[in-house]
Amino acid sequence: MEITYATSSSSDLTAAATDNYSVVAMPNRPVKVIPLQHPTSSSSFSTAPSASIPPLLSKWRSKFLRLSCIDWLDLLLPCSRWIRTYRWREYLQIDLMAGITVGVMLVPQSMSYARLAGLHPIYGLYSGLVPVFVYAIFGSSRQLAIGPVALVSLLVSNVLGSIVDSTDELYTELAILLALLVGILECIMGLLRLGWLIRFISHSVISGFTTASAIVIALSQAKYFLGYSIVRSSKIVPLIKSVIAGASKFSWPPFVMGSIILAILLVMKHLGKSRKHLRFLRATGPLTAVVLGTTFVKIFHPSSISVVGEIPQGLPKFSIPKNFGYAKSLIPTTLLITGVAILESVGIAKALAAKNGYELDANQELFGLGVANICGSFFSAYPTTGSFSRSAVNHESGAKTGLSGIVMGIIMGCALLFMTPLFTEIPQCALAAIVISAVMGLVDYGEAMFLWHVDKKDFLLWTITFIMTLFLGIEIGVLVGVGVSLAFVIHESANPHIAILGRLPGTTIYRNIQQYPEAYTYNGIVIVRIDAPIYFANISYIKDRLREYEINTHGTRKRGPEVERVYFVIIELSPVTYIDSSAVQAH
Repeated sequence: MEITYATSSSSDLTAAATDNYSVVAMPNRPVKVIPLQHPTSSSSFSTAPSASIPPLLSKWRSKFLRLSCIDWLDLLLPCSRWIRTYRWREYLQIDLMAGITVGVMLVPQSMSYARLAGLHPIYGLYSGLVPVFVYAIFGSSRQLAIGPVALVSLLVSNVLGSIVDSTDELYTELAILLALLVGILECIMGLLRLGWLIRFISHSVISGFTTASAIVIALSQAKYFLGYSIVRSSKIVPLIKSVIAGASKFSWPPFVMGSIILAILLVMKHLGKSRKHLRFLRATGPLTAVVLGTTFVKIFHPSSISVVGEIPQGLPKFSIPKNFGYAKSLIPTTLLITGVAILESVGIAKALAAKNGYELDANQELFGLGVANICGSFFSAYPTTGSFSRSAVNHESGAKTGLSGIVMGIIMGCALLFMTPLFTEIPQCALAAIVISAVMGLVDYGEAMFLWHVDKKDFLLWTITFIMTLFLGIEIGVLVGVGVSLAFVIHESANPHIAILGRLPGTTIYRNIQQYPEAYTYNGIVIVRIDAPIYFANISYIKDRLREYEINTHGTRKRGPEVERVYFVIIELSPVTYIDSSAVQAH
């Protein structure tokens, strides 16, 4: 039925009010009348107690009251979503194969990243056990593979190395405490739905930061290739100086072995990415490196090649993190690691969810990561988060649900129970090659070139973050990058885009004369469109621009009689969504 608007008599409206959604028959004008529902005394009394509830709490209250039992189950245990709809015949074999593939990749990588963090390799294995199981239950992503990662390991090494020596038992205890703090912060941010805060960090900042960090990580692993110790630092200058200073202690055997293993890893990764039928090579690369290196050491027993050494056998025992007196000094790194978790893990999880056709709540995902870190800290794990490489392999292997994560955890558990005696002869240079191979994918010069051609401002932001991180350290690099990023946001907000509108020939449509050069204006009249909310920070800029337009509107095609000055300034405010009191009082 066609609905039109018409003015009806009071009798018509009275008649219509007796029947909800009735149609009033008028000459050639059918009108649907919806009567206003006035609250009755009883309904007013029933809603009176909620009148005192603040709007935000009232909104949450009504939202929770609408949740069914299944909704509550999905909220508390996100794994129930895929368990209810699991197709055993279709998904089981795929998930098992994906879990085994990534599990084989996780075991050697976790040991390598633990060494990067300055910890014994066993703590890398512990970090790939309990958090993986917990995330499979509380995490909302079905393809994200969590565990130790290079960037977080570097952050752990950087902050703890400045507090205590890595050979001290306190170093390990602080790494475990850091996992607890990171987990608590992630849970708090997830529960309070504060994940939006990270949106203020530009992608250019993240790209520049990860590129610089990848270079620092690779240089920090050079000691296992060169055969001598170098200084522990997150700055490139001390690392290079240390490498040059110890050149007289250079040893050929670890360098040759490490270089060969690194070349094999890079070739396998390239073939796995470029050819679909060789996709398995990408996942089996780290395992191949470990097997080749261990076989060589067991056969030839080279004294100049350092090995991992004895690794305790068995599952981790329950223990409560200690040394809470150091928590205050760990807070900055806790914030930084949580930021990395949001940017990396949640970013990867959202991308994978979009590819696999399901929705993902970033705040719930953050809560899942937090619970995984908290539980892991009670079983000797250091901070974990989602991995780029392992998540990509999990997705490419066809993983459909979180069952693949459970299989990863089972593989890690079997390694801890039965295979640790085989790990004692793994060469340190093989683990270093695994780390270097993994972080080479983080070096994103292509992004820098793209930004140079597309947006010079973003390229400047990338360059500043990259240089600061590389030369002044991780914390300063991130702070400077975020500060400059926020400065750009504030600058854009305080200097909004303002366009002069002109009339398109033969129409009554007005458009920006910069985008439509054929549009013309009228002498003595300036039509201006403000493309932003007007508030205290930008009102001064807007006033200055309007005064300029009164004096000078060059570059426009004008029509109408010649006049000496501008008599009218017409302001188009349709894009303006908000005007504050400062803007209202401006004159």
